[in-house]
Amino acid sequence: MAETTSPTISHISDLTPPSIERTWLTAPHPDLPFAATCSADKTVRVYSLRNFKLLSTITGGHKRSVRSCAWKPSVKGESVLATGSFDATVGIWRRWNNYGQDDGDKPWILDDSNNNNSDELEEEVTSHKLRHDADDAGSDEDEEWRFAVLLDGHDSEVKSVSWSPSGIFLATCARDKSIWIWEDLDDGDNNFETVAVLQEHSGDVKCVSWHPTEDCLASGSYDDTIRIWREDIDDWGQVACLKGHTGTVWFVDWEPVGNVPSTLQSPELREQWKEKHALSGPRLVSGSADGTVRVWRRQAKQASTANTGIPSIIRPVGIDETWNEEAILPSNHALAIYSVAWSKRTGLIASTGSDGRIVVYEERLLQTPAPETTSGDKDAMDVDSSSAKPADKSDVAGSQTNWVILASIDAAHGIYEVNHVTWAKRADRARSVESSSTEIDEVLISTADDGSVKVWSLEGIRNGNI
Repeated sequence: MAETTSPTISHISDLTPPSIERTWLTAPHPDLPFAATCSADKTVRVYSLRNFKLLSTITGGHKRSVRSCAWKPSVKGESVLATGSFDATVGIWRRWNNYGQDDGDKPWILDDSNNNNSDELEEEVTSHKLRHDADDAGSDEDEEWRFAVLLDGHDSEVKSVSWSPSGIFLATCARDKSIWIWEDLDDGDNNFETVAVLQEHSGDVKCVSWHPTEDCLASGSYDDTIRIWREDIDDWGQVACLKGHTGTVWFVDWEPVGNVPSTLQSPELREQWKEKHALSGPRLVSGSADGTVRVWRRQAKQASTANTGIPSIIRPVGIDETWNEEAILPSNHALAIYSVAWSKRTGLIASTGSDGRIVVYEERLLQTPAPETTSGDKDAMDVDSSSAKPADKSDVAGSQTNWVILASIDAAHGIYEVNHVTWAKRADRARSVESSSTEIDEVLISTADDGSVKVWSLEGIRNGNI
C-alpha cells in the first residue's frame, strides 16, 4: 500500500537568465503561468512557468533593492503588481493580459483546453524594458508594463507587501515598525487612500499576509511576535498578539480554506473535520530566527451575547481574539527560517532559510489520542512531541494530528542562503488524465542570495499522499 521509497525534492529547472544580484522573493501569478521575482538590482523579472524563460524585466520605478512583490487578485483582463523597495516606496504596475495581440504575439491568457503548443505559448512575448516617461501619457498603450503610481508613506525600507483577497486593500510593512493599509479606490485614475497606519509592533516589521477569505491581516516582526489585525467600525486595530517565538518572525502564511489532513480519505470523516474546524477558521504558520516552524489556531468564539441596542463608540472587548500555539513542527533547520509556505492544493508546508535547506512537512491523522513521549526516543524524521498535544479539551480520538517531515534537501542553492520558498501550479508539461490523477500538479520555487531561482518537484507522492 505504501511506497517503498521516501518522497524526494527533485530539481526541474532554474528560471533563466537570473539576476546577478541577490533575489529576495518569487510571487507566482494567481491565475496565469507566470512568476515575478524581485531583486537587489532594483528590478522585477517576470518568468514563464511553462518554459522557465524570462518574459519581462520591469525597471525604472525604484532607486534601491526591490524586497517584495505581490499580484493583485481577481483582476479581469489585466495583471497588477505591487512592489516594495528599500527606497521606502511601494510601486503599482499594470499590464494588459492581451498585450501584443495586435502585433501577432501570443496573449498572456492561460487556456488549458487548448494546450497542444503550451511550450510555445509565451515564446513570442519578448523581454521588454519598461519605458517610463511621466510626461508622455500617450505612450501607455505601447508599453508592456505601465508604472501606475508610487505610494509614499513609510520612513524606511519596505519589507513586505500583500493584497487582501478582494483586492481592495494593500498592506505594506517596513523597518520603521509600521504597517500601512491602503485602499485601491479603483476609480480609473490609480488613486489609493491610506486607511490605517498600525504601529503596535516594537521592532522592524518583516512580513504581512492577508487571511484567504477575510479582511484580516497577520504580521511578523523583529519583536518576536505575530499580530492579527481587523477592521471594526471603520477603525483598524490589533485583535491578537501571538507570543512563543524567541527570535525574529520572518514569515507567516495562512492555511488554505477547507484543508484536510491528506491521510484522512473517508468523505464523511473529511466533512466532519471541516465542520469541526470551521468555527476557528484557517490556521497560521510562522517561521522564525529561532529555527522553529509553528502552527497557530484561533480559539473558536462562543455564541455572541444578546444585543443591548445601546450604541457605543468604545471598541468592544469582543473584537479581541485568542490564538493558541497548536504545534511546533519537527526541528530540521540549523539556522534562521526565512520563509514558510502552506500549499493551497495539498496542505503541505514548506520551509527554508539561512542554512540553505528546504523542508516539506505533512500533517497526518492520529487514530488514537497522542501518547505521552519521553525525550531521546524520536529521530529527526518524527514528530516533535509538542505537536502531538491536543489543540483543546474537546478533541476526541481520531481528530488529532501530528506533523512529520515528508522530504528535505540540503544546499538547495549551493553555499547560498535561501530567502524564500513558495508553491505554484505546475505548468511545464501537458496535462493528461493519467498524470492528473496520480501525480501532484504543483511545484516548489526557491529564491536565493546568489540571484538564482529554482523550480522543484516533489517526487514519490500522489495527490499529496505517500
